[in-house]
Amino acid sequence: MRHTLFAVILACASSVAYSSDFNLSSSEIKANSTIPKSFEFNGFGCTGENKSPELKWSGAPKDARSFAVTVYDPDAPTGSGWWHWVVINIPADVTELTANAGAVNSATLPKGAIQGRSDYGVAAWGGTCPPQGDKPHRYIFTVYALKTDKLDIPSDATAALIGYMIHGNMLEKASFTAKYGRAKQ
Repeated sequence: MRHTLFAVILACASSVAYSSDFNLSSSEIKANSTIPKSFEFNGFGCTGENKSPELKWSGAPKDARSFAVTVYDPDAPTGSGWWHWVVINIPADVTELTANAGAVNSATLPKGAIQGRSDYGVAAWGGTCPPQGDKPHRYIFTVYALKTDKLDIPSDATAALIGYMIHGNMLEKASFTAKYGRAKQ
């Protein structure tokens, strides 16, 4: 009886925790697809356009006070993955980032939003660029609904510190994953 009651409570709690309609999508990069070359970094041996994709979200929790967006490659051969993009302090009434909003000193980011430093060392989008011949890497695109209007982060903060602050203020998140690889030459 005790195990059955625990299973019912766990099932109910799980359905509540995952009942949200929070969703993230892109018209340029589909979930579970191959990322187009235009999003590849231009440097480190890569020759892409290094443009950030358009991203849209919907169904956020009603009590969200701001959003953050990250793009992360857990397959990078660093021991800690690779942060390609971090955007914080996106106002709660915003539901998208336009194509190439991740440019250095972007004029198209929503008012108040700021880009954190990627693992390329700049506060901007840093495109895909896995080592040649590696299996295709996974790129996880995530939007976080936050319980605070603003994350007070130093301008030189690492993506890991920003991630820590995002997770400490997260109400909910929505993600999709796409892959990119470079053939061995």
